[in-house]
Amino acid sequence: MVFSILENEYWYGGYVFGSYVQPYDASSEADIDLRRNDSTNQAMPFFVSTKGRYLWCDEGFLLHFGGGNIAIDRDVELREGYVNLKGAYLAASREHFPFGKEGPSDEFFKNPVYNSWIELTFWQNEEAILKYADSILDNGMSAGVLMIDDGWSDYYGKWEFSKEKFPHAEEMLKTLHSKGFSVMLWICPYITPDTLQYRQAKEMDILIKVPDGKPLITEWWNGYSAALDLSNPAAVEWLDKQLEALREIGVDGFKFDGADVLYYPDDIMTAGSVTPNEMARLWCAYAEKYAFNELRMAFKAGGMALMQRLCDKPHNWGEEGIRALVPDTLMQGITGHPFGSPDMIGGGEYMNFRENSGNLDQELFNRHSEIACLLPVMQFSAAPWRVLGKESYDRILKSVRLRERYAPKILELAHHAARTGEPVARYMAYEFPEGGYERVNDQFMLGEDILVAPICEKGRTSRNVAVPKGRWRFQGTVIESEGDVMELTPEEGVPIVLEKCE
Repeated sequence: MVFSILENEYWYGGYVFGSYVQPYDASSEADIDLRRNDSTNQAMPFFVSTKGRYLWCDEGFLLHFGGGNIAIDRDVELREGYVNLKGAYLAASREHFPFGKEGPSDEFFKNPVYNSWIELTFWQNEEAILKYADSILDNGMSAGVLMIDDGWSDYYGKWEFSKEKFPHAEEMLKTLHSKGFSVMLWICPYITPDTLQYRQAKEMDILIKVPDGKPLITEWWNGYSAALDLSNPAAVEWLDKQLEALREIGVDGFKFDGADVLYYPDDIMTAGSVTPNEMARLWCAYAEKYAFNELRMAFKAGGMALMQRLCDKPHNWGEEGIRALVPDTLMQGITGHPFGSPDMIGGGEYMNFRENSGNLDQELFNRHSEIACLLPVMQFSAAPWRVLGKESYDRILKSVRLRERYAPKILELAHHAARTGEPVARYMAYEFPEGGYERVNDQFMLGEDILVAPICEKGRTSRNVAVPKGRWRFQGTVIESEGDVMELTPEEGVPIVLEKCE
């Protein structure tokens, strides 16, 4: 299937990861392979254009931009006549990935989310978790969702608190709740071999297999594991029993990690005869029944009520680090994943973070916080009061206070997204289709009337902002724009924020 790109037409979609290269136009040369989502983030078999057109396929496809054309290796749906980017996106959402359910828990949008990973890595334990929670409050931060990351159980597939690490788990949960925290636990769809749970799962025939009929033992970032066959209702029931037992003692929900397509070979054998892409989607569908959920990897999960985090980012200023945060979050929104978290502040790629821990870039940490504070979900992991000096930490608190000010608006937009699919954080071209903002991906609209432009470059204290025509309030002053690019300087510790005047 081949068709022409229109004059001044720009296309967005496919992968969230690496989306700073988008949009694509008639001058672009690019190959996008959606047959397997081997990225570590969300992907949708969907592209949408500023000329009111969209592409959709129920399966992944191979797409080529080149010579002013789009060539696809199979027939897909090409729909047109929806005027602009917003019209085409909303039409596609209604038809192919409808919203209309309750979104993830409101708690994600009210206060910062805290994850114990960078502080504790695999050494999660009761004493340290309680200390982390107390430190949050003692250092002037609000209680919020607290995620206990990998290491709280004895091994994968045995989803019970380790009695050695968490001797009083139920009491710990009650204590955390009394302090105002909601508590989530990290889990994955993998099972450690040579364990009782592995033998049980093998006997129940609920594991993914390889062609010779043996259980798949896949290599992933934490070693070698068997993998649960989520297309088998018995596997779902087996997992349900464990997670509901945790819910009964006070766990609010789960961080659903893993299920990366790259860890499932193409020739997997499953009860439902599903592909690796479909197996990843089943993990998302399973997670959706919990209001407290977090996902990082997905295929065709647009429209689901999931809090979708960006993949772990390195602690640097590059296009794979801090400069990826706004473009990737915008791409989440335009592909049906509006409830996004721009990774853990400072960078969630823990090996990279640890390598830099002795020479941490405090400016980068501050800028990441300023970027995250007005995006859908703001998430900390490394304790900023520990890794930053007082001046830098005071700037963190300023960004958190700005978040508190706009939290009602963010929550309102999250509810609107759950009903309609409209992104919380939106491309400038989505809200201002005649403004020529198709390539602007380092600033965003928070809803229809709040423009946010964070600083993403080291050493800068001001930046150029594309300001749409009209009257805008900036730091107490009304400015008028004819669609100008203006150099603006924010107050220290916060991004540039302009509010549209009536």
